[in-house]
Amino acid sequence: MTDPVAPFFETARLRVRAFTDTDVAAFVAYRADPEVARYQSWSDFGEAEGRALVASMQGLEPGTPGEWYQLALEATDDGLLVGDLALHVDGDDPRLAEVGFTLAPAAQGRGYAAEALTGLLDHAFPTYGLHRVHAVTDALNAPAAALLERVGFRREAHYLENVWFKGAWGSEYLFAVLEHEWADRRS
Repeated sequence: MTDPVAPFFETARLRVRAFTDTDVAAFVAYRADPEVARYQSWSDFGEAEGRALVASMQGLEPGTPGEWYQLALEATDDGLLVGDLALHVDGDDPRLAEVGFTLAPAAQGRGYAAEALTGLLDHAFPTYGLHRVHAVTDALNAPAAALLERVGFRREAHYLENVWFKGAWGSEYLFAVLEHEWADRRS
């Protein structure tokens, strides 16, 4: 169980809040899993990396232009950390943002990622005055691409071998949704 921290927003099954020191063990446990890390930017994620990331969030607020912010996903039924969301508001144009997501293996396939992303977009568009939100995923990560489309993102690009990633050229998809598209979808 985590320390009581006021959530940034809540969904039917999730409290989306700041990370605390008590989250580090669970955070490291799922991020260190090779299958979780497979399509992510990290390869080795240990306690030092977990503590550093949690510490780097202290004093920051989500939506700060130019800063990445990791949001903890806590299941409301048992208080367990089930994953995290990333939000980066563009430093040059704060009407633009990027999102990312990571779920613990035990939480995958239960609809948490769709619920969390939907909650984030419902919160972020009006709270931060966003016009456009995008997400990038490895073209081989079919579950992530399907999730983004299911939530309401549109695939805008397929970049072929555009990134040197974990020792090989990788291809990526770019997905995006505009504020008015999101509002129309939600009404």
